Amino acid sequence: MAIKFRVKLEKSAAETIPMFKKAFGVDCLSDRHIFRWHKAFAEGLEDVNDENRAGRPSTSSSDDNVKCVRDLLNTDRRLSVRLISETLDITKTIVHEIVSESLGMRKKL
Repeated sequence: MAIKFRVKLEKSAAETIPMFKKAFGVDCLSDRHIFRWHKAFAEGLEDVNDENRAGRPSTSSSDDNVKCVRDLLNTDRRLSVRLISETLDITKTIVHEIVSESLGMRKKL
């Protein structure tokens, strides 16, 4: 929002960078990122939230995938995350997320 504020004041990215470095020190955005955000706001960007993109959905733990994993585990609760992943063609990370978070299952020791 600070960069957007500087754009509204008609300050250049080159003028904004030293102010950011002074204010934020080592936590400052890189010059490249400041230039990129400055340009985006100057071109009319108003919303800083991610825009929808074509391609793979942001998460593969959809209701359908949760149901498929649940159904597979109901046939054999000893299946490994790797085997479920290979069987359903879902990444191991997503399968683990579904098993532990969506289904609330834990590994017994």
